[in-house]
Amino acid sequence: MRKKKIILIGPVYPYKGGISHYTGLMYRELAKKYDVEMLSYAVQYPGFLFHREQKDYANDSFKVENANYMLHTANPFSILKTAGYIKKQKADMVLIQWWHPYFAPCYWLLEQFMGRQNTVFVCHNIFPHERFPLDKFLTKTVLKHGKHFIVHAKEEGGALEKLVRQPDYAVTPHPTYNAFRFEHMSKGQARERLGIADGTKMLLFFGYVREYKGLRYLLKAMPLILQEEENIQLWIVGEFGNDKEDYFRMIEELGIGKWVKTVDSYTPDRQVEKYFAASDLVVLPYISATQSGIVQIAYGFEKPVIVTRVGGLPEAVINEKTGYVIEPENAEALARAVTDFYHRNQEAVFTDQIKKEAYRFSWERMGEVVGGFMGEDR
Repeated sequence: MRKKKIILIGPVYPYKGGISHYTGLMYRELAKKYDVEMLSYAVQYPGFLFHREQKDYANDSFKVENANYMLHTANPFSILKTAGYIKKQKADMVLIQWWHPYFAPCYWLLEQFMGRQNTVFVCHNIFPHERFPLDKFLTKTVLKHGKHFIVHAKEEGGALEKLVRQPDYAVTPHPTYNAFRFEHMSKGQARERLGIADGTKMLLFFGYVREYKGLRYLLKAMPLILQEEENIQLWIVGEFGNDKEDYFRMIEELGIGKWVKTVDSYTPDRQVEKYFAASDLVVLPYISATQSGIVQIAYGFEKPVIVTRVGGLPEAVINEKTGYVIEPENAEALARAVTDFYHRNQEAVFTDQIKKEAYRFSWERMGEVVGGFMGEDR
C-alpha cells in the first residue's frame, strides 16, 4: 500500500531558531508514517533585511537528511520553479509553516502556480508579534487560499476566523521540545557546570530579549522576591537587542546586580540543556504573545513555568499545577507566584503534573492532527 505523501515547507537545520527546531521535529514525527519530503529555503531572508547570522552549522541536532533547499523566498524565478516542482509531486498534502507576513509574496506565488493542493498552514502566529500597517492584508492574501489550518491557541483560531471565511482548523497545543536533552543532566550536574552553589534557588528567563516579553516586570519583581528569598538567582539567557543598556541600567538602579546573571548571546542547541536542567522555574512575563516554544522547552525538561494571561499562554499552563498564570505587567503578582512556589515546596508536585500532561503536548498528538486533514481519524 502506497504511503501518503506530504511536502513539508519551512526552515530546518542549519537555520537557527524555534521554528526551525519545530519543523525538524515535525518532519521526524510525520516520517514515521508518511512519505515526507522536506522542502526548505535556499535563502530564508535576504541579508539586507536580516542582519544577524541566520545559520548555525555547529548544531546539527535537528538536521533533516535529504532536505531539499530549493526555495529562495525573495526570488520569483526560484518560487516559480519550486511551484512547478511541487505540482509534479502529486502530494496528498502540502504543509506550510506560517509565522510572518514577510513570506506572503513567496507563498502567494506558490499558491498560484503549484496547482490545486491540499494545503495546510501551521500557524505559529497569525500576525507577527510586532505589527505593521500591511500585515493584515498580506496575511489574508495568503491564508485565504489554505484548505486547512493548525493553530496552537483558541485566540489564534479567532484571529483566523476574522481573515478566512469558515476556516477548517484544529486547535492543538504547541508540542514539547524534548529533543534538547542530549546529556540527560541532573540538576546538580547542570549547576556544577554553571558554577551555581548547592541550595541556590534559580529562576530562568530564556530567549531573545524583546520588549513584548516583559523582562522589565521580572526585574521589578526581583526586589520583592529578595525580601522573601535571599539565596536566589535570576538567569537571563538570550541575546539582547538595541535596548540592552536600558536593561542593564535598570538592574543597577534596582540594586539587584548581585542576584542577576546575564548570558547575552544566542544559545547553541547543545548548550540549552544546562540552563533548563539547572533551573527551578522558567518565567515568561510576556506583555503580548500568541504562544511560546519556551514553555514547551521547559516542559521537555519537566520544569514548571510562570506565564502571563496573554494570547495562548494560559492554554498551555494549568494554574498551580504545571505552573502559574498571572496578569501581565504586574511585578507584584509575579513575585507572589515565585514566593508561593518556594514556600509551598511545589517543585515535585508540578513536575508530576507536567508528566501527566505529556500526551497532550506530544508530537504523536500533532501527527494525528495532521493525519486528520488527509481523511484519517483525529
